[in-house]
Amino acid sequence: MRPCVVRSACALVLLLAGCAVTPPAPVRHASDPDALWRIVSTRCLAQASRPPDCAAVWSDPARQAVVLKDRHGSFQYLLVPSVRVSGIEDPALLRADAPNYFASAWDARSFVAQALQRPLPRQYVSLALNSPHGRSQEQLHIHIDCLRPDVYAVLQRQRTELGPQWRVLAEPLLGHAYLARTLHGEALDQDPVRLLAATLPADASLRDYSLVVAGAQLQDGRAGFIVLATRQDARSANRASGEEVQDHACSLVTGAAQVLPGVR
Repeated sequence: MRPCVVRSACALVLLLAGCAVTPPAPVRHASDPDALWRIVSTRCLAQASRPPDCAAVWSDPARQAVVLKDRHGSFQYLLVPSVRVSGIEDPALLRADAPNYFASAWDARSFVAQALQRPLPRQYVSLALNSPHGRSQEQLHIHIDCLRPDVYAVLQRQRTELGPQWRVLAEPLLGHAYLARTLHGEALDQDPVRLLAATLPADASLRDYSLVVAGAQLQDGRAGFIVLATRQDARSANRASGEEVQDHACSLVTGAAQVLPGVR
């Protein structure tokens, strides 16, 4: 094998494939990893009147999802499938008829804007799907909330370097390496899970990755998205929890003095 001569290409390979000598971080679960699914299945999907925290139930086959108000933070919502899907690692996500849950999560940003009671620019919005290493629940859920101001600043600085191919983000986010690429369009028509799965080497697994989608105004002036992915890495204490880039106080809009990080 020829030695790597392009640093960014080498970094991309390493981040996609991981390091064979580094053992995976142990998966940690909450005392009740089925609590979220129980809320969705017994409260939001019940025939009786739904509680206010069940903001929406989208039963059409293209969505099959529930929008749930998270108890952490005043503005955070979750997009949760209305069928059993464990997480990013679930093979059901790659079936031809699988819903694009990220697209539904993007549509659900309107609930965050309603909670804020003020306009929410697309470039402040983020969607995060954690890996099994960085989550507490065994039901897929996408966190919908604002970006951290420092993460937003990095993406603004780096957006001129990003394009439709995955590459390593030149600046780490919260000390962790991320892959990044762009997508064009007002709506999130392409499924980020499929985009990442199509890129992984044969010996890599989606279960070791977290995905984040941030709304963006791209360099050409058109609306689009920046898609981020990070791989769990014990050496850098990275549990592949993309929620780390979110601010549940939404300081970019509210002017809050402190970022409110996520909890697991």
